[in-house]
Amino acid sequence: MENIDKLNARFAGKSPEELLAFFLNEYRGRIALASSLGLEDQVLTDMILKTDSGAKIFTIDTGRLFPETYSLIDRTNLKYNTRLDVYFPRHEPVEAYVKQNGINGFYESVDKRKECCKVRKIEPLLRALSSLDVWICGLRQEQSVTRTGVQAVEWDEGNQLIKVNPLVQWSEQDVWDYIKANQVPYNKLHTKGFPSIGCQPCTRAVQADEDIRAGRWWWENPEHKECGLHRR
Repeated sequence: MENIDKLNARFAGKSPEELLAFFLNEYRGRIALASSLGLEDQVLTDMILKTDSGAKIFTIDTGRLFPETYSLIDRTNLKYNTRLDVYFPRHEPVEAYVKQNGINGFYESVDKRKECCKVRKIEPLLRALSSLDVWICGLRQEQSVTRTGVQAVEWDEGNQLIKVNPLVQWSEQDVWDYIKANQVPYNKLHTKGFPSIGCQPCTRAVQADEDIRAGRWWWENPEHKECGLHRR
């Protein structure tokens, strides 16, 4: 296996499909797309299943998602004749969190919000990643100030595996162009002012002049706006 720097040099200027084809073949059975069901991950779902119809794609149901997000899971399964793997948080830590902090305690502080993300998102993510050597993500450099340094291929020290970001150089317009050209199903909230969609109580619509992730945890400062899935 080539090292991370050599891989980034090797695939510099190559298409996302070329990068995906290499990793899907090289790590067959030990690689998966961690899908948030956002625009980028829907693009990657389309690319991946066109390359390998049996590839593993999973998502996390935190228990606080929008109805439109659940509908998208069904529409995606029907479009690609597949079944996304859905991981759920363990009920004991969720119950303990709610008992201590209340059902919406995450509004009270960054620490409480990150603890909620930990029990609802991080724990099931770690279970999903436990059998993998590579996870594919839809990160793009222009998404937020926390993602400007993202590379196409990275070593995820926290999870001890390779992270592949095929769309790292894409613009939002690139994403929409692909979705329209390939008739990729997407969350209907994207047409209602929601460029980035997470849990329902932590996501709001944004104005045209706002950052695309301004609607995620909008009560916090921009530098805090990660849940912990993508620690850097």
